[in-house]
Amino acid sequence: MKSNKFALISLLVAAILVTATTIAMAAPIVIRFCHNATENTPKGQMANRFAELVEQRLKSKVTVEVFPDSQRGDDHEVLEDMLLGKVQIAAPSLSILKKYTKSLQLFELPFLFKDMTAVEAFQQGPTGQKLLMATKKKGLIGLEFLHNGLKQLSATTPLRVPTDARYKKFAITSSAISVAQFEAIGAIPMRKPSSEVYTLLQNKVIDGQENSCSNIYSKNIYRVQPYITESNHGVLDDMVITSVEFWIGLPDGIRTEVKKALDEAVAFGNKITAEKTISDRQQVINSRRSTVIQLSVAERQQWIDTMQPVWKMFEKEIGKEYIDAAIQANK
Repeated sequence: MKSNKFALISLLVAAILVTATTIAMAAPIVIRFCHNATENTPKGQMANRFAELVEQRLKSKVTVEVFPDSQRGDDHEVLEDMLLGKVQIAAPSLSILKKYTKSLQLFELPFLFKDMTAVEAFQQGPTGQKLLMATKKKGLIGLEFLHNGLKQLSATTPLRVPTDARYKKFAITSSAISVAQFEAIGAIPMRKPSSEVYTLLQNKVIDGQENSCSNIYSKNIYRVQPYITESNHGVLDDMVITSVEFWIGLPDGIRTEVKKALDEAVAFGNKITAEKTISDRQQVINSRRSTVIQLSVAERQQWIDTMQPVWKMFEKEIGKEYIDAAIQANK
C-alpha cells in the first residue's frame, strides 16, 4: 500500500516538474526597453531596430517591448524601476547617471575631446569600456554609448575667443562642470529648465546657451540666436544600460545574441545621429537666421587654455585615469 502511495506521489511530482519545465520553455524572456525620445528620433529608431533584430534571431525565446517618449516615467524613474526588475534596458543621458557614478562627468569636461572621432576612439578603447562598468556597484551595467552629438555655443553676439563671452548670461542645466566652465571665461551661468530656454533667449533674459547642433535646430534655438559657434566643447551622449541582476541572469547564449543585436542597433542609431547632425547644421545655415562660426586652430586653443583648469577641478571625482585616456584619444 505504502509503495503504491509512494509511486503515485512520485508520478505527481514528475508530472508537476514536466509541466513547469514546459511552461518555462514556452514563456519567452521579456525585455522592457524604456527611453525618453519619440520613435522618429535616432534613439527611437535604434530601440525599434534592436527589437526587430531580437525578434528575427531569438524568436519565441526573447521578446522586446519598447516604451518610447517617457511612457514609463522619466529617466530617474526608469532607472529606479530597473533596479526593481520592472525595466530591463534603458537609454538615459550620461548626465542623469551622475547619481550613480561621478566618473561619467568626464564627457562634460570642456574641450577634452577635439571631435567625435576622438570620442569614439576613447569609448571603444579599453578605458572607455571600463567606464561602462562604473555604475556596477550601484546595480547597473552600461552596454553601449549612444551619440547625441557634440555641444556648440550660441549667443546674441559672435563668440570667437573666450573674452567674447565675458559677462554674458548662459543657460545651463544643473551641472557643476557647466558652472565652472562658464565662470572660467568670465560668463554668468544660469540654471534654467530646458523647456524655458527658448523663451528666455527670445526675451533676451539670457544671452546664450550650449547644445548639440540637432537640438539647436529642432528646438528652434537658431531662430532667436544670431550666432552659433562650432565649439564642439562637450559630449551629449546617452548610455544604453541594464541591471546587473538581469544581465547576469540571462543564459549565456541568449546574452551573447542580445548584445550582438544591441551593438548593431546602436551602430545604426549612431549613424543616423551623424547624418542628422550634418543635415540639421545645413538647415540652420540655409535659414539665414543664424551665422555659423568656425573656429581657427588658434582660436580653439584659446578656449582650451582658458577652460583646461576645469579638468583639474574635477579630476579627483572623475578619475585621472579616464581623463588621461581621453587626452590620448585625441592623438
